[in-house]
Amino acid sequence: MNKFTRIGFILAAAGSAVGLGNIWKFPYITGEYGGGAFVIVYLLAILFIGLTIFIAETVIGQYGEANVSTSFVKMSKSKNENWKFAAFMIFAGLIILSFYSVVLGWILNYIVTSFQTLPSNSEIAGKTFTNLVSKEISSEIFYHTLIALSVAFIVLKGVKDGIEKLNLILMPLLGLILLGLLIYALTLDSFSQALSFMFVADWSKINGDALLAALGQAFFTLSVGIGTIITYSASLDKKANFFKSSVLVALVDTIIAIIAGLIIFTFLFDAGAKSAAGPGLVFISLPVIFSQWGILGHVIAISFFSALVFAGITSAVSMIEPALMFLIERYKMTRLKATIICGSFFYVFGIIAILSMSSLYGKSLTFFGKNAFDWMDFLTSSISMPLAGIVTCIFLGFYVDKQLLKDKFTKFVSVGVFNIWYALIKYIVPIAIAILLFNKLGLI
Repeated sequence: MNKFTRIGFILAAAGSAVGLGNIWKFPYITGEYGGGAFVIVYLLAILFIGLTIFIAETVIGQYGEANVSTSFVKMSKSKNENWKFAAFMIFAGLIILSFYSVVLGWILNYIVTSFQTLPSNSEIAGKTFTNLVSKEISSEIFYHTLIALSVAFIVLKGVKDGIEKLNLILMPLLGLILLGLLIYALTLDSFSQALSFMFVADWSKINGDALLAALGQAFFTLSVGIGTIITYSASLDKKANFFKSSVLVALVDTIIAIIAGLIIFTFLFDAGAKSAAGPGLVFISLPVIFSQWGILGHVIAISFFSALVFAGITSAVSMIEPALMFLIERYKMTRLKATIICGSFFYVFGIIAILSMSSLYGKSLTFFGKNAFDWMDFLTSSISMPLAGIVTCIFLGFYVDKQLLKDKFTKFVSVGVFNIWYALIKYIVPIAIAILLFNKLGLI
């Protein structure tokens, strides 16, 4: 198996974690729940929930040095083959990639649009986005195809020549684009307003929904629960400091989310727009703001949407790799054959997602009030990923030798740090995730 360098692993794992959730979802959720107080709750959730699971998955992968299924079996106390069922989590990645590729296609469309004419008001922007999603099927399929082919090309190159090189290029580029946008945001009077909004706590906005939203965002933004971190860390050298690497990835992921929030809220406040713009913030509110800045607005729009694509592509690649490794190792497939199978799967399901939102085929692909796109999102984010997190906690807490874990941890951290992590993974984190799962299912 090709090995990541330590910096390669950090960039690849950060590339997986840093995606549309950071630059698109985090800002609009923060806006909906009032800013500062939500950010504090989110940071606590990252520290105690997200990072705990991330470290757990890194340990499993680095120890197993194999695909998700085999790593679970190898690390269990009795090498119990029943743990191969843990491979269920890799299929969530393929389903997520199906609709994630569609969203990335929308963003490619907006990059092309940014070279031409940006919508001058929210009504035009809303109609433009609605038409793209509901009527321009051929355009959506074209951009979805471009994303699918790009992902397939990258993963065919393998861990070292494909994934690591991609992240060595795109992650610094993403950082440079965001840095440039941040520097520009600093020149605007509204930056201080954005800073205050994000870091001055208004606790009146925090309720049960906000707590669960913060927990969910922390859990999903780090790409845990889909086998990616286990798969990537299987290519991490046995002697590498997995704990420090995990902390660095979580830190990079969080910093980028905060920077994205500051940039977006600065732009919103400068235009006098609302902070609680919802999911349409990136596709409706921001293009209108950019259009008001003339040529500079087009440059910023292209830069911003390019940053979104870079972040999204690195995440997309990470979603397919666990399934590839599973097929290659368990069924002795070539990387080409595994890529064709997995690529065909998410490509076809992506087209189904596109058709389910269209005005022509939407009704035929809507079941129990949700279209296929929404079902894909619900079944992964609300069912599969939380279940994978709970399974991982139960596995390490009850089915892996504690001394083995202690020996691995104490090479890099104190016994006290290990004991805190172990208590979190065995008791606190699975309960917290279960609460999130039951709440989303309407059981509590």
